Parts: sequence; structure tokens; C-alpha cells
Amino acid sequence: MSTPQAISIDDVQYVRADSVPALKPNGNRAVVVVDRGWIFAGDVTRQDGRIRLSRALHVFKWESIGFAGVIETAKADLRQIADVDIPEGAEIFCIPVSINWGL
Repeated sequence: MSTPQAISIDDVQYVRADSVPALKPNGNRAVVVVDRGWIFAGDVTRQDGRIRLSRALHVFKWESIGFAGVIETAKADLRQIADVDIPEGAEIFCIPVSINWGL
């Protein structure tokens, strides 16, 4: 017995989830979590002990989706802000995201 590769319902073709390549982050955009609970996203440049974020967003809040849901869906209250300059010692962790995440 063979495993179907796709099915068609109402003239819409659906494929197996494991046959679709996962979207991988590209470029230098990331969500950066810093001390005191601040969360930002932007195009990251690291230089001279600083983290600079251009095209920056403040991840202001989210509800009922968890942090992983914020990263996967960008379903959160995202607010555009001016470029951000953070001391690298303030970084808790950084998660790469797609090049236009949140925009």
C-alpha cells in the first residue's frame, strides 16, 4: 500500500506536512530578549560590545499564545520604534526570524 503524497478537496490540493520544507530564518533579523523583560526585534548588527537593531519593533505584549507562538506567528502587539542600541551584556537570548518578521 502506498502513502498518498497529496489529496484534493473541492479543487484545492493539499500536500503532506512533512513534504514541505520548513521556513528557515534568513538574513540578520532576530527577536532579542534583554534583561528586565524587554523584548525587541530588528535587523541585528553587533559591534564594539553593542547590539544595534534597525527596523526595530518592541514586542509590547501577547496573550494566550506563549512566547513560542509569538515567534512562530508574530501574533502579538508589536510596536514600531526607533533603532535600538543595547549593551551586549544585557542580552538574555536571541532567536533568528525571517527577514521581514513583524513588519
